[in-house]
Amino acid sequence: MLSPEVRALVKATAPVLKTHGVALTRHFYARMFEHNPELKHVFNQGHQAGGQQQHALAGAVTAYAEHIDDPSVLAPVVTRIVHKHVSLGIRAEHYAIVGKHLLASIREVLGEAATDELVDAWAAAYGQLADLLIAEESRLYAESAAKPGGWTGWRAFRIVGKQPESAEITSFYLAPSDGGKVPAYRPGQYLSVRVYIPELGLMQPRQYSLSDAPGQDRLRISVKREAAGAQTPAGRVSNTLHDRLQEGDVLDVAPPQGDFYLQEDSDAPVVLLSGGVGLTPMVSMLNHLVRTDDKRQIRFVHGCRNRAVHAMRDHVNRIAAERGNVRKTVFYEEVGHADKAGEDYDHRGRVNLRAIADEAIVPGADYYLCGPAPFMAAQRSALLELGVEPARIHAEAFGTGGAPA
Repeated sequence: MLSPEVRALVKATAPVLKTHGVALTRHFYARMFEHNPELKHVFNQGHQAGGQQQHALAGAVTAYAEHIDDPSVLAPVVTRIVHKHVSLGIRAEHYAIVGKHLLASIREVLGEAATDELVDAWAAAYGQLADLLIAEESRLYAESAAKPGGWTGWRAFRIVGKQPESAEITSFYLAPSDGGKVPAYRPGQYLSVRVYIPELGLMQPRQYSLSDAPGQDRLRISVKREAAGAQTPAGRVSNTLHDRLQEGDVLDVAPPQGDFYLQEDSDAPVVLLSGGVGLTPMVSMLNHLVRTDDKRQIRFVHGCRNRAVHAMRDHVNRIAAERGNVRKTVFYEEVGHADKAGEDYDHRGRVNLRAIADEAIVPGADYYLCGPAPFMAAQRSALLELGVEPARIHAEAFGTGGAPA
């Protein structure tokens, strides 16, 4: 346990971190990669270049300082970070490296304000957090290794199928190169895959939701090609997967992880809400519910820009037509002349739960949300306004998902 004096010192730095946290984390990552360049293979260099990783870590450090008296309030964030760490192969020995550069960065960025007493306090606080994360990650590593077909670290998988799903999204079917089994996973979880990026001279990991039901002899991820934006470069891994990797090629895969998944032991109705490529974990949940002949009410609500980018349309339409307990509702922001209402789409515009409350709000249901951050915020707000209990809302946002410590 941290002493009251240590907690007071750490907590007192929270206002400074709110102002200078990103400068601190930017300095930290630059310092760490200079002295330990091997860790570039672990961290998403796209998020480094775009600043997302620095902002995520700054937010996490500030939150830890603010809640140092009762870190248990950060449990959901810690759980998400632990799953991400295990998916990236972060091990106990990495924490000493991170701690060394974090403490050095505090001294170098804060200057005279970083007294020996303050740095010692942060060393103790970091040590407490590191011990917690290491213990939880060790538990997840052991669980992954103990599963039939399980493993830890990276395992070679061969691409045994490649299927375009829309103008932007392609599915990749993956089977172990060693001929072994694949483990069970929870519908909604994700995989980390790792590929070599020649332009960077690095192996680079990315997380992609598993997009099919568990219990099969291969895994499926469905990857959106990330095009360059006005302020962001094109996604190197997604474009490598789309353009360079074909059936027969091999890539590294980590075991399934993630704390966002279908509550399989519940009999509550299920409402699946997705935006864009956020439908991938929802299709995994839907396929599992169908595959297990689950009889509870299921609502599938999806929004995307237009028909060209509407992935897995025919698949979901077929399930809704064949299963009396499944209803789907689709929103298109752009409706084309050939688009058919009731077949391709149901409503114009962005997903509006208030407009379809009679369809989407089901008494006692569990609600699962996945998509871009603005989509997630809008749907959560709408659900709360429509009377849904916060505990019934389960959410997964695509992004950094919490910076690796």
